Amino acid sequence: MRREHFTLDVSNVDWVETDGEPRKPSVSIDFTGPETLLRERLTAPDGDVLDASETDVALRLQEPLDEDAAGVVSVTDRITGDFVLELNEDASNVLKFIRAARNYGEVATEDEGRYEVSITLDGEEFVAYDKRTFLVYDDQGDLLRQHSLIPSGVEL
Repeated sequence: MRREHFTLDVSNVDWVETDGEPRKPSVSIDFTGPETLLRERLTAPDGDVLDASETDVALRLQEPLDEDAAGVVSVTDRITGDFVLELNEDASNVLKFIRAARNYGEVATEDEGRYEVSITLDGEEFVAYDKRTFLVYDDQGDLLRQHSLIPSGVEL
């Protein structure tokens, strides 16, 4: 799978900059390449589609963090550590999304996710997750806790 086969679209993030009514941020990742491999990566050995607790979402910076820093957004299988998908994205866009999710968490219930992520195959939703964590790593692979979305009480 190539990163170019993925398109990322976000919604419900602009309210943060305008002090608007909080809305749960959402990200949609559309895949337009060959579906078989992505379906396999999103499926556990027992044949069930991976659920939210079996996946991690992260941003890995490709250069030191600044306004124009590039990064790679990834979804990984939490059990195996294998990459499910990767796509290129500007770090500033991802950090804005994380800020919105963090602020939404201030009004969300304890059990509610801080953001939603859906993965579509050629425009048709294959899986949707309600997530609470989004990890950010610098270009050296070190966790940037101050930029990550980590629920209170979670130790990494």
